[in-house]
Amino acid sequence: MRAAVLRAFGQPLALEEIAEPSLAEDEVLIRVEACGVCHSDLHVAEGDWPQFASIVKLPLVLGHEIAGRVVKTGSRVSDVEIGARVGLPWIYWTCGECAACREGNENLCSRQSITGVTVDGGYAEFVKAKASHVVPIPEPLSAVEAAPLFCAGVTVYRALEKASVAHGQKLAIFGIGGLGHLAVQIAREMGAEVIAVDVHEEKIELAKKLGAAEGLVAQEAGKRLRKAGGVHVALVTSAAKAAYDVAFQALRPGGILLVVGLPAENICFPTIMMAAREVRVRATAVGTRQDVREVLAMAAAGKIRCLLSTTKLEGVNDALSQLRQGSVTGRIVLNWN
Repeated sequence: MRAAVLRAFGQPLALEEIAEPSLAEDEVLIRVEACGVCHSDLHVAEGDWPQFASIVKLPLVLGHEIAGRVVKTGSRVSDVEIGARVGLPWIYWTCGECAACREGNENLCSRQSITGVTVDGGYAEFVKAKASHVVPIPEPLSAVEAAPLFCAGVTVYRALEKASVAHGQKLAIFGIGGLGHLAVQIAREMGAEVIAVDVHEEKIELAKKLGAAEGLVAQEAGKRLRKAGGVHVALVTSAAKAAYDVAFQALRPGGILLVVGLPAENICFPTIMMAAREVRVRATAVGTRQDVREVLAMAAAGKIRCLLSTTKLEGVNDALSQLRQGSVTGRIVLNWN
């Protein structure tokens, strides 16, 4: 099968013919129809996360926003049929037995496998998956429409859900890219007053069209929001450390800072200010299968829509380059159809 393979950190992906995956008895084979190109793929490919270096499978097929059809099933698979439209997210497999899994937080499973990191992902014609961990795609959604929701959509959805965003609260979203433009729509559906913050005017205008009540240029956002009393919640989807510095300034007393974007360097805040204002910092890790189902249901109902462009597998290195340059609006999706 044709695939884009990472053979060494910091190197372009190699377009190669590799063997089609062989199935265990509890697995299914998915013919990939679409796979989103995520900023996390770029971090993995460039070795930006030292904590991940030891677990990354090399050579590796990247890609964890996968949508396609089941074409083969293992001998013990009875609840997923051939021809089923399914998706595969970042979380490839969880044990169901550890404390996190038992508490309903399978995304924190201590034994989890990660799609496109510890096992091969969707930058290929076929990918195998545990039958227990694929998620059905609702019929109104095409594969291309569904694919980005398996990471970009579910990541911001879980962050906002865990923050218990309430109707009428002021919520600032820092970074209106692949995740941020979805966060604007989800927060709008939750009834929040959304304030979009970005360094690019065109992305701010996009956020307004998607439901943001206000848009601010990043350089002036912290001061202006603080002067207006601050926001209840600040969600940072940007991978820039500077975005976190501004977001922290924008919080009202008792506000929540949501950590979603992942800078290569650590973020740090003045402890005296955190204590004096009782600021809460909350991080979330992608989402559970139930979170994915809820996001897909929102999209199928027409409540959210991922803005995207498509390219063939041969364009994957160019897609990663665009992410590196910060020039992507919405999401780029590899499209096999």
